[in-house]
Amino acid sequence: MKTSQTSERTFSSTSSLSNWLAPKRGHNEKNRKGRPRMRTGGSTKGTTVVWGDYGLRMRDHDRRIAAKQLQIAADAIKQRLRGQRYRLYTRVCANIGVYTKGNEVRMGKGKGSFDYWAARVAVSRVLFELKGDLHEQIVRDAFRLAGNKLPGLYEFVRKGDPPVMGITKVEAGTSLEEMQRPRIKLPMDVTAGRILTTTPP
Repeated sequence: MKTSQTSERTFSSTSSLSNWLAPKRGHNEKNRKGRPRMRTGGSTKGTTVVWGDYGLRMRDHDRRIAAKQLQIAADAIKQRLRGQRYRLYTRVCANIGVYTKGNEVRMGKGKGSFDYWAARVAVSRVLFELKGDLHEQIVRDAFRLAGNKLPGLYEFVRKGDPPVMGITKVEAGTSLEEMQRPRIKLPMDVTAGRILTTTPP
């Protein structure tokens, strides 16, 4: 007599929660310091609130933020909103390895050993978003505490606020083409002289 054996599924159709403070691939590839990738002429990508109702946005310039600093900022938000019903979204991930060498070490002999993970955050990029039935003043206070734990200057944004190109807000009536145009206007005589010299006889 054959006995039926129930086989258990060894996989799941839902993706597992990834750690936003460390990449999955490990630190085998040594990264350079670098800067955040930005389109020529500027970009508004990641400068608005997408999933939540409120957000915390950087407003000074791009920088590299350590994973430990991001964790401390997230813990400050959770501590301030303890007992509230909300959802916290993270818009950045620490996927850049930082390598250091000891003091008084001669030049050469490699890049050094792995120290910590960090995230490259571009200017005017949203770091955290909050969604829930919360008073705006409470969310402002939570983001203020988180901004004090992070390097740089930050601002409070709501859902529906205009995007930002660099540090300039794209208000109503202003297009991206107008903001990407050259800012220096040449005098009329210089422009006419260039046209005359470039035209064939």
